[in-house]
Amino acid sequence: MTILEVADDKKLQQEFLLLPVKLYEQDTNWIRPLDQDVENTFNPNKNKYFKHGEAIRWILQNESGETIGRVAAFINHETATKEEQPTGGMGFFECIEDEKAAFLLFDTCKNWLTSKGMEAMDGPINFGERDAFWGLMTKGWQYEPTYKMAWTKQYYIPFFENYGFKDYFQQYVYVSPIRAATVADTVEEKAKKVYANPDYDFRHIEKRKLEKYGEDFRTVFNEGWAKFPGVKAMSSEQAQSLVKTMKPIIDEQLTWFAYAGERPIAFFIVIPDINQIVKHLDGKFGLWQKLKFWLLLQRGVVTRTCGMIFGVVPDFQGKGIESAIALRFRQAGRDNPHYQYETIDMNWVGDFNPKMNRFVSQLGTTRDKEYITYRFLFDRTKEFKRCPRVG
Repeated sequence: MTILEVADDKKLQQEFLLLPVKLYEQDTNWIRPLDQDVENTFNPNKNKYFKHGEAIRWILQNESGETIGRVAAFINHETATKEEQPTGGMGFFECIEDEKAAFLLFDTCKNWLTSKGMEAMDGPINFGERDAFWGLMTKGWQYEPTYKMAWTKQYYIPFFENYGFKDYFQQYVYVSPIRAATVADTVEEKAKKVYANPDYDFRHIEKRKLEKYGEDFRTVFNEGWAKFPGVKAMSSEQAQSLVKTMKPIIDEQLTWFAYAGERPIAFFIVIPDINQIVKHLDGKFGLWQKLKFWLLLQRGVVTRTCGMIFGVVPDFQGKGIESAIALRFRQAGRDNPHYQYETIDMNWVGDFNPKMNRFVSQLGTTRDKEYITYRFLFDRTKEFKRCPRVG
């Protein structure tokens, strides 16, 4: 078996992209990611993480020159050295059902990261934000993945665990119908009390005011989310770039903000799950695919939504704001007879956040998909510690 660095070789880049197509051809629920979403991860002109990090990727070929595996390794130097042991990452792992091949790919990442001064690696993760290509799937193969969420082979689990990776934290996807979900009585009661208080106001996003909502998002995010492990505070420029990127797929009736007077105190960011369109594009996003995307979006083929992020500023937590904004989102669906969306996937609830898990489980949800983010310590004599809990 031969390891080849992909680098700028166009042929090897195609091999990297096409291996999953071959591996998953019998898996009807797998959806091919857009090639550009994968390639942009490794493009310094597209991925901001190259400003303070580095990445490398390889393919693995057998004696006949057939590609049988792929993997990437990366380091975010801003966060790597903040760990008890400097920690890099590995991801985009795909492999035939061959443990020797898988271990060779893991060893390749380990050796590169060791040469860079790292003492551990997390994986499979992304060289970017946690909302994309992050974690190893351990439950939910009977469902389609939502946009950019991982969907991986079941036989990968023993590959990771036999090699010596340990469960660093788990991420869950909670799913519920929007109109028909039965929420806990306590959630309803808390929400009613908040609605009766004139100091609070709930508003859905408006595209003509995206600049304002971008800044409101940044305010709540920095107060409520930047305390979590590995999450940095967001600048105004980053917030404005984010809302501009999301603008083409924003549906105003899906994303909600809560205010105390004019102070933004909570958000519930929900978008249409465009994976229901992406699955028809065969990984491409050229002019024809963009037209097809727009046509399918206009026809209302998207019936699933993704809860991207949910947050309440600390001094308003525990006052029923969580319940009120979640139910306000659902009420919008019940009030609109032309509402096309049927379900919501609440993505990426980490097990290190027990308070959020308890709350989401009260919203008439089922935990349909589960993922593990593993950590591998290079010094096998060191004590392994799971991700610290918050809240």
